[in-house]
Amino acid sequence: MGRTLARQHITLVYGGSGIGLMGIMARSALELGGRVTGIITSDLKQQTAHLEVSELVVTSSMHERKAAMYARSDAYIALPGGIGTMDELFECLVWNQLGIHTKPVGLLNTCGFFDPLIAWLEHITAEQFMQPEHLDMLVSREDPELLVDALESTAPEHHPKWAGLPESGV
Repeated sequence: MGRTLARQHITLVYGGSGIGLMGIMARSALELGGRVTGIITSDLKQQTAHLEVSELVVTSSMHERKAAMYARSDAYIALPGGIGTMDELFECLVWNQLGIHTKPVGLLNTCGFFDPLIAWLEHITAEQFMQPEHLDMLVSREDPELLVDALESTAPEHHPKWAGLPESGV
């Protein structure tokens, strides 16, 4: 994903850590000359390794961190991850559902990692706890390039990346 974003001149906006999948993705983007913005809390900055990124934004709380990531991004992509990933993913989906933003939301469904989550979302839609149009707001692909292409095709035209400007983030 990091290489795909770098090749397409899309700035990676992420949580700022140098560890885990997000650290690997950030390193991959940086290795190809991509722009990477890390947004991290001051506590996390002290507790975890972080990379020398294009821009590092330090916030005082997780709420500020998430708000800064959302504000700087034109689309959201979840990679396989844990509860923090789910927290951010569902917040993005809820904000879409409520009309707070209309930014595309995607899953990089590597090796079917998100298949059980997608099945659950389909289940709650079938049980009428979620509207079908809200389920349709979530785009899932196994291939990073196909995911970016799919997000571009669903994105509102007013977002800079989707208008062709290279400095937007995901």
